[in-house]
Amino acid sequence: MTPKHGPNKNQHLQMIQGVINRLASNSFSFKQWTVVLVSALLVLVARDASVPIWVALVPVTAFWGLDGYFLWQERLFRNLYVDVSETDEGEITFSMNVKRENQSYWRATFSVTLLLFYGLFIALVAAIKFIS
Repeated sequence: MTPKHGPNKNQHLQMIQGVINRLASNSFSFKQWTVVLVSALLVLVARDASVPIWVALVPVTAFWGLDGYFLWQERLFRNLYVDVSETDEGEITFSMNVKRENQSYWRATFSVTLLLFYGLFIALVAAIKFIS
């Protein structure tokens, strides 16, 4: 038997989808800021030898941690979306509480996509350090 649909269920799903969209947008913004700040810091390092190249790792690690947090939250809300979609219309409570037992901040932070994206910047900084 499929769960009953109705206006309350649709509205609750739209609320959850709105949160998921905002979290995904924040994650994209962190990636943009990482590219901009690391590029600017590498230019600064190239122009001024007194600035250590490792300073470029500060925004990488900070944004990686924040991006991991937002990815973790996004996964939690996607699970909530599935739970609500399987709930009958009469049982909709509009709760936005997420269950954390199946998801881990560390698993999200070290997911393949984030590891590749932020790892690339770490490898770039390390390569520049060892080349110069």
